[in-house]
Amino acid sequence: MPTTKDMKTRYEEDAIPALKEKFGYTNKHQIPKLVKIVINMGLGEAVQNVKVLDSAVSELTKISGQKPIVNRAKKSIATYKLRKGMPIGTNVTLRQDRMYDFLQKLVCIVLPRIRDFRGVNDRSFDGRGNYTMGLKEQILFPEIKYDDVEVVKGMDITIVTTARTDEEAKALLAELGMPFKKRQQQAQAS
Repeated sequence: MPTTKDMKTRYEEDAIPALKEKFGYTNKHQIPKLVKIVINMGLGEAVQNVKVLDSAVSELTKISGQKPIVNRAKKSIATYKLRKGMPIGTNVTLRQDRMYDFLQKLVCIVLPRIRDFRGVNDRSFDGRGNYTMGLKEQILFPEIKYDDVEVVKGMDITIVTTARTDEEAKALLAELGMPFKKRQQQAQAS
């Protein structure tokens, strides 16, 4: 569990030496670091009800501390009554201090609030050192008041790193306090 240290200090003081020792890096530029965190909300129901999009934008602004952009349809799809240019989602990209603040809030406050939480999936890496996870409801964040929520919406959170392999990225996130799920084989061996 992360201490009260902020995430950036934790990276510089704890993660860098631990990663250097584990992987034997000789150059400081080889050490993986966080690049950005992208939070995405897909809103298919925004086609019928534009208010859903407005509430999603305001909630994502409260969660991230930064105004998100609205994603629009690139082409028309008649089956879904979707026209080119209609709003279908929203996302925000966090970098530097806001990225570290969000990661600290995610690890220390949001993930422990999930019912029956046993850790995040450690197989959600993309092969290039980036990690993506989904949350089913935005009400896990302390900024969102439960009474003000009209529709419970989920979101995807992608953590982009400079790690070249998934193993390096997992070690980086574990050093930053990301609670990965314990595998069955590991549990039985101990």
